[in-house]
Amino acid sequence: MGRVTVYSRAGLTQEIHAGGHVLVADEPVAAGGADSGPDPYALLLGALGACTSMTLHLYARRKGWPLQGVVVELDFSRVYAEDCVHCDDPRALLDRVDRRITVRGPLDDAQVARLGEIARKCPVHKTLTASINVVDDVRREGA
Repeated sequence: MGRVTVYSRAGLTQEIHAGGHVLVADEPVAAGGADSGPDPYALLLGALGACTSMTLHLYARRKGWPLQGVVVELDFSRVYAEDCVHCDDPRALLDRVDRRITVRGPLDDAQVARLGEIARKCPVHKTLTASINVVDDVRREGA
């Protein structure tokens, strides 16, 4: 894994440099952005979806299984931890990702079930479901 550097551009547009690749992130117009790229949550879901698909392809290849394709559909939402016992408390909300995985190929039921288990072992899934420690170092340019 390498370093990712993000540069702010006009408005809310962000330029993301990852290795030799450049991506753009932005917010929709309704949220004050220019909609020049996916929003940060869409990028996060994209990372989970890409990792899921790659993990399944690598596993199937290693096992010699006839996996021909994977489609991962993801939705992000916030849901109440309990049935709205403390609805006005923002801490009562939980972040939720719904992930639907469709696999193509002449796979049997046991292989499909095993791929479902393997999907939960993709590195990004494991990172998102674990405690993450983000260490910040904020500095002023030229200091």
